[in-house]
Formats: sequence, structure tokens, C-alpha cells
Amino acid sequence: MWDRTSRLFDTALLFSLLSVSYSFDTLKQTETLANGQTLVSLNSDFELGFFNRSTSTTKWYIGIWYTVSPEIVVWVANHENPLNDSSSTLSISKGTLVLIDSLQNIIWSSSVNLSKPKILDPILKLHDSGNLVLKDQNNDDILWQSFDYPSNTFLLGMKIGKDLTTGFEWYMSSWKSSDDPSKGNYYYKMNTIGQPEMVLWDGDRIKFKTGAWVGVRFSGLPDMKTYTNTLQFIVVSTSKEVNFSIEANKGVPNLPLSRIVLYETGVIKCMVWGQDKKNWYEFSSWPNDMCDNYDKCGPFGTCNSIDVPICKCLPGFHPKSPIEWSMRNFSGGCERKTPLNCQGHSNGFKLVKSVKLPDTENAMVDASIIIEECKRRCSLNCSCLAYSPSDISGGGSGCIMWGHNLIDIKYIEGGQDLYLKLDKSDLDATGMKKMQVIIGIIVMPTVLLLALLTVYCICLRQRRRKTACADLGIDKRNYNESGSLHNTELPIFDLETVIAATANFSDANKLGHGGFGIVYKGVLSGGEEIAVKRLSKDSSQGLNEFMNEVMLIAKLQHRNLVRLLGCCIQRSERMLIYEFMPNKSLDFFIFDKVRGELLNWRTRLEIITGISRGMLYLHQDSRFNIIHRDLKAANILLDGEMTPKISDFGLARSFERDQNEIDTGRVVGTRGYMSPEYAMKGKISVKSDVYSFGVLLLEIISGKRNQGNHDLLAYAWELRQDGRIRQLVDEAIDSSTTVASDLVRFVHVGLLCVQECADDRPTMSTVVSMLSNEGMTLPEPKIPVLSSKSQSFSSPIELTLTGIEGR
Repeated sequence: MWDRTSRLFDTALLFSLLSVSYSFDTLKQTETLANGQTLVSLNSDFELGFFNRSTSTTKWYIGIWYTVSPEIVVWVANHENPLNDSSSTLSISKGTLVLIDSLQNIIWSSSVNLSKPKILDPILKLHDSGNLVLKDQNNDDILWQSFDYPSNTFLLGMKIGKDLTTGFEWYMSSWKSSDDPSKGNYYYKMNTIGQPEMVLWDGDRIKFKTGAWVGVRFSGLPDMKTYTNTLQFIVVSTSKEVNFSIEANKGVPNLPLSRIVLYETGVIKCMVWGQDKKNWYEFSSWPNDMCDNYDKCGPFGTCNSIDVPICKCLPGFHPKSPIEWSMRNFSGGCERKTPLNCQGHSNGFKLVKSVKLPDTENAMVDASIIIEECKRRCSLNCSCLAYSPSDISGGGSGCIMWGHNLIDIKYIEGGQDLYLKLDKSDLDATGMKKMQVIIGIIVMPTVLLLALLTVYCICLRQRRRKTACADLGIDKRNYNESGSLHNTELPIFDLETVIAATANFSDANKLGHGGFGIVYKGVLSGGEEIAVKRLSKDSSQGLNEFMNEVMLIAKLQHRNLVRLLGCCIQRSERMLIYEFMPNKSLDFFIFDKVRGELLNWRTRLEIITGISRGMLYLHQDSRFNIIHRDLKAANILLDGEMTPKISDFGLARSFERDQNEIDTGRVVGTRGYMSPEYAMKGKISVKSDVYSFGVLLLEIISGKRNQGNHDLLAYAWELRQDGRIRQLVDEAIDSSTTVASDLVRFVHVGLLCVQECADDRPTMSTVVSMLSNEGMTLPEPKIPVLSSKSQSFSSPIELTLTGIEGR
């Protein structure tokens, strides 16, 4: 009756499918869908059938996946009640979709809409949108649809929200794990109280809010405006229903497959399918940084992830508990310097620009008035603390007024305008500060000139005039009047503070050393732990690397990059101040047999994945696009939860997106991690970092260094060729079936990364996909350079090799 074709997927995949797909997208009441059979949407984008997420279990589910990427399941019917065997069927019974096991037990069924008239001829259809619809063929009444019951994936045409009449909610829920589609701990819902906004829940605790809907986007997600050429963001807010949905703009040709996924880690990612390379690419994600944690800075506090500390008070406010604030406990928030006086006209408004609007759950919203009327109402209302337009399209209209504590405020580029009510004395104080800055700008050149002349005279008396004057160059060109470096706004620490924090650079506080200096642990007066990288006074290269690191990473933000808190440039000292990593560097663990046992495979897998995501951010998603040039185990730091942080950007280089490679003229780095084209010709590209990542990946798996007399790449290649990969694996890693399958794939990816020809190596975006997608087919690697000792260096290239010590 149906035209059947067979499709056999690789049995080695953890996502195992053996399916016969039908050319039709419809299942009739007289028909059944058995395990091994599928429905395919008309445009062949989506497929419905049975799947088993792991070959090591007998749990079967029925779901919908992408035809081009069958390992990506977008919806699961029986996610809480898996089938125990493969002898199951899906059919229509009395107008209801039912899933029956081999014993004829109903494992799952669709809900029945009792308000619908009698069903005459129900059919099940898989639409091109990915929506599975049960309807009456005679009148097209929808009896049930999968879009009403999202899993961890949001597709175009879906909606998240609430039916205010029935209380029914459309929401996303994470999987429990990558191979268990039952509901996990995270939920993504719409808050219908106040101005609509999306909320990420961790159990019963709010983890993140997007900020209020402001007509064209959510105030805390300014990146949404970059996609308006192709996508239409829609919020419906009526007395009956509030929901959010996304549609493709009319007339947009060949829109690629895309999805929004709530992962089991609590991270939401937007993914798009790259047809050319047959891979998924991440183009947006949230939460992004510490300031995305809900109510991070307490009432009337504002958060900025690149500030130190990250929390500050709104204008006209100061910390409620200065002692707790100095100890980095911001939960108490801020309080007014001067109470509002509702009598007379003693109050005014201070414009606070570029923020994620405060939580609107207790705010008053009136979309019908103009912004001038909003200001008037807030002025007359004694309880109104701030206002903002509710719709920023067309210049701004509507009104949001806050009468309670302002919480969950974050400074973001491209954020909203918030009008904060203050006593006029505080407004005058703000104006006085501006005048002081203006005066400072006028007076500063004279003071600076005198200071420069004084330092110049000192330079003449210094033996090391060259270094001292180089420091003078930094002061002259790169400081601004606020005490930060131009172009970075990086905070400046004074030398006395750093000396006190490190106990005068005590040996007891030494954390490690590298090619350009020693790293010390420090504790600031407020209790915050820091790491201080003190550049060696004897290093001729220190100044260049110092400025390079400051200029490149001061504003980079990613959970897998170490955060630069500030710097110190005073006397002959040049120091970089970082967040403190209590678990030191990766090499401290993986190359030590005792400490290596603390790193099980799950921890090593998360470390590898974190490093890959950090490198992808540097290559593709950061504002500068950066080649690291010195990726190695000693430069991967570990926080208290063993989250990897890429560090040491002294050798890094920025590049243009269309730049294939850069001739450096000077080779600097660590033997064993350098790619052949870089070591021999001084040519770097993103593929140089990919090579280093491949070496690092193999080191993490094996617990062995790629250096000296031990050529790890040759060893890994030989073992894979002989089918003896298990011999490569560190003894501390268990050898279960699932882990063994991961290890085979990860070693395969590592060898792809260290291929001799740069063009043969994958990009980091492809590497991330290879590591995360068990079902992805990997190309065969070509033989790597089998001896690091055989690398010869061309004479025109200046060569500087560093050791492998932590920095």
C-alpha cells in the first residue's frame, strides 16, 4: 500500500535507528506504524519513528528528528515512559493517538479534546514545520498536535506561553541527560504577570530572565535585533492568552533549518544547520555570564560582568551593607542616599542608559499612553520609583512604572533607557560629578605634562632607560582620566594593593611560573582571591606580551576563558590581575598518577568540551577573532568546579574573518603543541590552534605528555591503526561500554586535528559538533607528523620555545 524504502544507519552510533521510511507523511486510522517504519514530512526535513538513544539499553521511544541529522531529536512522545522492547506500534484509536507495546499495553496516548464534535475520519500528519498533527480529515479540525507539548527543542511556529482561561501552559523542559529524554531540572516558560518575559527555571528557583518584552525584543537579549531581517518575533498578550513565537519573515528564501535547545546543563542555544559542511552551528546562547544570574546584585544594584566588582549601585544609591558589599556579598543590594520627598517638586529623573530593564512582575503596565504621559504619571505617583517605555519601536511608547524594589538590572550593550526617580539633591550631586570630570579633563593635560617631564628626567638617570621609557609610553598613550586603560576600561590596581594582597610577593603565595614571569596568589582587603601574574623585569619580550594580553582579552566574556580583572603598571612593575583558580592548571592533574585519579572520564569529557567551546568563541564568536598560539595543558586553569578556563593570551593574535593565515616572522610557543606549518615557516591560522587542541585532547585521554622522547601522536596513530586504542587511555579512566565508545570517537577527533596539512584539519566549530554529536560520521584522518624531533626550522624565522610550566 505504501511505497517503502530502507534506510540503515551506522550501528556504531549511540543513537541507533533501523528504519523503513514511507514516501507519505500521513498515517490513517486503518494503519499502524511499527518499529522500523517512519513517516517523512513532504519536504523531507522531518521524520517520525521509533528510536533507541543508546545501544547499551533497551529503552525505546517514538519521536521526531531531522532527516539530515537523525541524532537530533526535536520531540519525544513517551519521554517519561520508554518502551522495553522494539515490538511496538503507533496507531489511531477512537480519535486518539496511542502507543502500544508487545503486550498490547497502552504506553502513551495523546490527549482528547472533548469540546470537538464527533470525529469521523481522523488522520495523523507530519508537517514540514516538524509539527505532528492529529486532525479530522473532513473538516481539518485539529484534535491534537505535538507543538502543544514541546520537549527540549523550540521550532519555528511553536509557542511558549499560557492559556489564561484554562491554565494550560506551553513550555520547554530539558532532558535529564543526553541519552535520557525524561524531564530534567530546567524549564523555560513565559512569565505572564507584568510585562511578558521568558524565564529559565532551575527546579523551583529562577535562574535567568530575559527581561521585559519591549515591542521588538526582550530587553535583556539585544542580539535579537540582529535577526529581524530573517525572523519575526511575536508576543501575543490578551485577556485570554499570552505567548511568544518565532516565524520566518515572508519572502525570505531558503531559510536554513534552525532550532532552540534547552540543554540538560541549563544553557539555551540557538543552532542553525550548515548545508555545505553538514553540521550544526551555534549562533546565540544564554545565560552568558555571572550577571545573567537572576537578581545577582540585589535591590537597586546593577551588574556588569567586566567591572570589578561586578555589582554597583544605581545613581543616588549606596550599598545597604558596606561590609558585606566589600566581601562580595551583594544580595542585600543598595538603598537610597536621600529618601524621596513626595511633597512639592523636590524629585526628578536620572536617565540610566543601556540596561536590561528591572523585573516587571510587580510593575504597572499601560501600553496605550505616550512616554510623556508615563513620565507625568510617575512624577505624580509617590510610590513610582522609575519608568520606561513598554514598546521601543517607532521612537518609544507605552509605559512601565515600577513601584517596588528594582532588581535584576544588568548593563548591556544596546540595552534600554530607564528613568530613575531621585531626590533633586542626588541629581545635583550627579551633575557636580560631571563638572568635576570636565574640570579634570581640562586640568589633566598640564598635570600629565609635568609628570611626564619628571619621569623623563628619572629615565635619564636610569641604567635601564629603554625599559623605563617603554613604561612611560604606556602611561602616556593608554591611560584615561578614570584610571583605566584606553579602549579597554580595564581597572588599574595600585602597587601597594597588590603588594598587600600577595604578602609582598611571598614565595608561599607562588602558584607557578612561565616564560614571562611568576604567578602569585593574592587576597584583596575585601576577601576576594586573585591571581597576580608578575612579568619578569629581565624579559625583553614582557612589555609586548603584556599589552597584547590587555588589549585582546579585557572585554572577552566566556565561561571557558579566564577573566582578566585588571592590571598594575607602576614603577618598573607590569602585572596582570586575574580571577583565582583554586584547582591550578590542567597539567597539575593529568600528568600526575595520583592526582590524575581524581579526573574520571565524565570530568575529562567536560574539560575537553569546555576547552573546545572556549576556542570556538575565540575563533568565531568573540569581537576580535583570536588565534591563541600557545594552547597547552599548563594554560588551562580549573576553577572550584573543575570548569576549564583558557588563559595566557600574551602570544595571541587577532585576525580578520577573511584572513586564511598570518606570517609571523617569529615562532613563539611550546614544542610539542606547535603545528608543522607554524614551527617550520612561522605561518599561523585558526588551524594552528586546532592542531594544539588535538595534541591537548590526546594528552587528556592518555595522561601522557607529547614531548621529549615520547611522541604521543605517533603512539596514538599506531594504536588506532592496530585497533588497540584502549592501550592509549589513562588507567584512571574506567572502561565501560559507553566510555569506550566515547574514547574511540575522541581519539579519532584528536587525530583529525593533528593532521600534517592545515587544510585537512577541521575548524573548531566542526570539532565542537564532532565531540557533541555521537551519531556524526567522521572522515578518516591522515597520518600526522610522526616525530616532533624531526621538525626543522627555516633560518629566516626567529624561534622562541617555552617550557610547559603553569603561568
